[in-house]
Amino acid sequence: MDALYTSSLKAMDQWFEALAQTIEQPCRIEKERTYDYRYKKQSVYQAIILKLARIVTGLRAISTLNKAGLYQEQAALQRMQDECDEDVMFLSFATIHNDFTEHHQKYLDYFFQEEFDDPDSALNSTQKRGMISRQKIRAFITKDRDNGFSQSYVVEVFRSIRKLYSGYVHGASPHIMELYFGNPPKFHLLNTADSPFVQTYTNDRLNYY
Repeated sequence: MDALYTSSLKAMDQWFEALAQTIEQPCRIEKERTYDYRYKKQSVYQAIILKLARIVTGLRAISTLNKAGLYQEQAALQRMQDECDEDVMFLSFATIHNDFTEHHQKYLDYFFQEEFDDPDSALNSTQKRGMISRQKIRAFITKDRDNGFSQSYVVEVFRSIRKLYSGYVHGASPHIMELYFGNPPKFHLLNTADSPFVQTYTNDRLNYY
């Protein structure tokens, strides 16, 4: 299976590079003592490329954490992957179905916003990054487009997955207790390669690929 994951990532790298070359390349922005790269145009397409970059690096990280037996961290990262996947669908469906809404424009405004409006002092910066709620994003990507599933059913699937993995992100007690096992039982902090959940997490990798 690892060979399949490796070949899949290679294909993703190639497709990502091909897609990234279809849009204007980022510009170098000079600063007083350093520089950054930024897209001059900040459209749906630039946002999709950036999110896809995180999806591919996230898949690599999921595999690395799985092999290291760090399943709690793998699950937390999968929660991040879920949101990146939703974001790409949210942005892609807007172009595929010619359904660009006010929420999409706000999403792009927030997404491309610089972290600090005072480049010399993070503490003196006043801006706060806004967010489009997950509820609105899910409502858009689960709209009935003759796909054979009711919107309420698909929304519930997304909600259930989010709720499950949120426990790993926020460190809920039942999730952390998965670190406690063995004979005699104890907390395993170095890695959990002998965990009774090892097959579950190894199989779960496939869902994300």
